[in-house]
Amino acid sequence: MDDMTKTVPIVIPSYEPDERLITLLEDLNKAGIGPVIIVNDGSGPEYDEIFEKAAGLIEAGGGEFISYRPNRGKGRALKTAFEYIAGNMPDALGCVTADSDGQHTPECIASIIKTLKENPESLILGVRKFDGEDIPWKSRFGNNLTIKVFAYVSGVKVSDTQTGLRGIPFVFMKELIDCKGERFEYETRMLLECAGRYKITEVPIKTVYDSKENHQTHFDPFKDSIRIYKILGVKFVKYMFASLSSFVIDILLFTLFCYILKGIVPEGYIIQVATILARLVSATYNYIINYSLVFKSRAGKGTALIKYAALAFVQMQASAWSVAGLARLLPMIPSAIIKCIVDTLLFILSYTIQQRFVFAGKKKRTE
Repeated sequence: MDDMTKTVPIVIPSYEPDERLITLLEDLNKAGIGPVIIVNDGSGPEYDEIFEKAAGLIEAGGGEFISYRPNRGKGRALKTAFEYIAGNMPDALGCVTADSDGQHTPECIASIIKTLKENPESLILGVRKFDGEDIPWKSRFGNNLTIKVFAYVSGVKVSDTQTGLRGIPFVFMKELIDCKGERFEYETRMLLECAGRYKITEVPIKTVYDSKENHQTHFDPFKDSIRIYKILGVKFVKYMFASLSSFVIDILLFTLFCYILKGIVPEGYIIQVATILARLVSATYNYIINYSLVFKSRAGKGTALIKYAALAFVQMQASAWSVAGLARLLPMIPSAIIKCIVDTLLFILSYTIQQRFVFAGKKKRTE
């Protein structure tokens, strides 16, 4: 079956919806877009009437209504739908996820479906603009901040990290069933899982809000942001641990070599030689930890090693010559302290380089 003719079900996780869900489903039916899979994520009995209407609207198009209680979170709702598709729609090209609060129009959903069919190996993101006055401050502030944090930690630049309108290839969708995360942080984990494996294609979409006062979102700017930053923070903490332990090894060996090399190496070259020897040992240790623990690289070990060695060489030279030069300019400051300052600055730059170039794996292709 050609990709352009394959089924692309629409997944709508829903918690305490209003009539905007019904309006969306009616519009999708009129446009002939479907099938639709709705997951009632533990809404109370007072929402049963809305879901009964919703179930009736999607039934004719071969859709599915899934319901459970209590509320388990958006991440769990998405995984529930992914499990259903994997088990009952094996010929689907993938799926498109959309929100139930009226933010995503049928035209935008259709655009994501079209783009997924044209790019069946890519994660498709429907990206919003956050510069309008009608955008709720919670959405504007949360997304803009997360974009910057996510770009630094993951090495992936996306225009909208929290968009709920996404086109997901079938193979990647199946992998995401086992991805950690039960609530809004799940969508951030999805982007992290995608990084270095699947291409990300962005599609501009309309930014729809009724008003600052009336727009309802279940995203908590404090609790959910904490969950998201916790995910991003774990990776950076691992990097800090790897770097700190490497740094301790490097400093101890540097101090030891400076002592040993006295009388063996000319005075003017002791710092450079001690830096090189110490860095050879600490860099080897750091490479192993970063490859397997921090970045969990899918790049070829040989390729990553060559890139890492090149980076380590450049960083080593920058450290050696900077420390030596500053030691001559500031003889009153111990060289070990100067080295700490120089290497801290190089540490920040090195993370970005390792994330984006050294350990970035090739895009994984679907079958």
